[in-house]
Amino acid sequence: MATARTLAAAAAARAFSSTATSGGGAGGVSMVQGASRGIGLEFVRQLLKRSDEGRVVATCRVPDSAVELQKLRQEHAPRLAVLPLDVTDESTIEAAAAAIGETHGSLDLLINATGILSIPNVIHPETTLSKVQKSSLLLAYEVNAVGPILVIKHMWPFLKAGGRSETGRGFSLVANMSARVGSIGDNGLGGWHSYRASKTALNQLTKTVSVELGKKDNIACILLHPGTVDTDLSRPFQKNVPKDKPFTREFSVQKLLSIIDNVKKSDSGKFFAWDGQEIPW
Repeated sequence: MATARTLAAAAAARAFSSTATSGGGAGGVSMVQGASRGIGLEFVRQLLKRSDEGRVVATCRVPDSAVELQKLRQEHAPRLAVLPLDVTDESTIEAAAAAIGETHGSLDLLINATGILSIPNVIHPETTLSKVQKSSLLLAYEVNAVGPILVIKHMWPFLKAGGRSETGRGFSLVANMSARVGSIGDNGLGGWHSYRASKTALNQLTKTVSVELGKKDNIACILLHPGTVDTDLSRPFQKNVPKDKPFTREFSVQKLLSIIDNVKKSDSGKFFAWDGQEIPW
């Protein structure tokens, strides 16, 4: 039985399909999943600034509540389209994919920017094993690892059709936002069990997808660590952050887009920090 969220997503997708302009233009088509705020919103802003022809599809759970994103949509219509997508509800991912298929038919760049670290009274980074809860582990895994991979699954047909040479890459690219704390080799502090484990899972899933798509299709998949960025996600945990950090969203996204611009097909499956250095697994 269809849920209210599914029906709303389907209705929004139909509205999007009836108003959006088809085709990607010379700048190609980019999708930013998790675009209501923080790094995702900044990706949308900078992608729109860098080309007068490129198109962006931005998704988030509740578009009507994403005030800044809606402002961008008004400023950049019809180049920016906004769709509902909840990574914990696969039917909304399917609805967004159907809308993109009808209007654009291809994707040149997919950025999965959604992530969860803490929610008051729901999930909080664990400082000790005694604070680990099954519900926190499962929620972090669902949002940080399962969701992005399901998005790739449903956007896969359009990524196969993308990668136009005029975008400068010649292949479609998936960039998943991970975190250095997801590195097993770099873990010398412990703690943050749910967040670390979920990002490690994202790393492995992305690596596995990159192997499959590298054999079949003209698609590369990479993982990116944005650094400690001044966003709602990190703000409650900035007490011990050095004075030259956290980074601004503008700075971090500029660095990440530089990596995206210069990535090679042979880099597929790799994990990069904001400064371009490869991070150990």
